[in-house]
Amino acid sequence: MEQVKLYLSRQASSVGRYILEQTLYLLIGWIPTIIGVGIRAIFYRLILKMNGLAAIENGVRLRFANYIHLAQGVYLDQGTYLHACPNGIEIGKGSIVMHGAVLHVYNFRNMPHSGIKIGQDSLVGEYTVIRGQGGITIGDRVYTSPFTQIIAVNHIFDDPARPFIEQGITAKGIVIEDDVWIGASAIITDGVRIGKGAVIAAGAVVTSDVAPHTVVAGVPGRVIRNIQDQPIVRKNQTVYF
Repeated sequence: MEQVKLYLSRQASSVGRYILEQTLYLLIGWIPTIIGVGIRAIFYRLILKMNGLAAIENGVRLRFANYIHLAQGVYLDQGTYLHACPNGIEIGKGSIVMHGAVLHVYNFRNMPHSGIKIGQDSLVGEYTVIRGQGGITIGDRVYTSPFTQIIAVNHIFDDPARPFIEQGITAKGIVIEDDVWIGASAIITDGVRIGKGAVIAAGAVVTSDVAPHTVVAGVPGRVIRNIQDQPIVRKNQTVYF
């Protein structure tokens, strides 16, 4: 019985909410095509917060749905997973969460600053993982490429005489300002702030703050170019808008 209670406490804010949410997923969560998207845009308002119309494909997994807030024009692709235990997940107007992405708050230590907030017209790439125990704020027009990891939590492992799972965690939080592009498989670690207009190269591991309008690459990440001081001159290239 205790295991059942523990399971339910990890899935929804109450038993009643669990029953309501799971019933809706069972009845309409599987319906494909634009028909399913339209039905969910109407009936998922019973379990989450929507400002305007949001498009939710079939096969999207939601937990603690009453702590999820979707603005007008948000799109959740198939296979996305949002686990929003307090303080929840907020996604701004026109933002897109692509196939296989995971947004996970997972705050069972009652930390007051946990949560994920994404601004307007941003894109979370395929199989990106965002863990918001320390709180993550992502600005407007931020693009993450596939397999990006943004992890606002870290384990303590200083005492060799104790298992690391008994030594606690730190959760400082991550801030990504507007107009940032994060390349494929980049990792953003806890406590980092990325300035406006910065670019994080594919595969970089960012362990310290990134200044605005700089390009960071490598492991650990380091500045390789200042965009304002060293503009790229493109010759014989076709640019699409």
